[in-house]
Amino acid sequence: MTKIVLISGSVRRDSLNASVLATVRRLLNERPDAGAYEVETLSVGLLPHFDWDVEQEDGSLAVRAAKKLVGDADALFISTPSYNGEMPGVLKNALDWLSRPGGNSALTGQTVALASASPGARGAVDAQAALAGVLERCGARVVAHDPVAVRRAGQLRTAEGDFTDPEVVAALSGLIDATLTALAAVRQPTGAGA
Repeated sequence: MTKIVLISGSVRRDSLNASVLATVRRLLNERPDAGAYEVETLSVGLLPHFDWDVEQEDGSLAVRAAKKLVGDADALFISTPSYNGEMPGVLKNALDWLSRPGGNSALTGQTVALASASPGARGAVDAQAALAGVLERCGARVVAHDPVAVRRAGQLRTAEGDFTDPEVVAALSGLIDATLTALAAVRQPTGAGA
């Protein structure tokens, strides 16, 4: 069973990035091997502001639960809006918690796929480079794939809260395939075929 955790960088009730992740969930459920995936969601808004003193006391219950959820995952899908060209503070805060302890955290060695969405013409693509940089500094493996940025997402979202636009579906399907390929490469025993 492959465990995938979905993380939206937005805490808005009507988040376009949560809709991107709802589409990822739907596409995984539509795959012929759908039973092979367990999909869960991490709500970054539930985590307190990062506080070293709280960390020294083993964090809060929400932090411990988030670290376990992410640490037990095989892959993460993160979809983020762009706030002034960067990821939102609430997402950075979650990554700060998940990155501890340094070198041996829930993010160390984790396979992470990135996407973004916005009502604007750029699809929040600006936020992805900085997000990838933070994840790589945390020891995560960011999936190599052309940026998936859903532009004018508010016009494309369905009444059900996901996306059926062929371009969006194709881009997210490609990202899913790239992520599963990256996972397979990580799982392949060293020296296989030698």
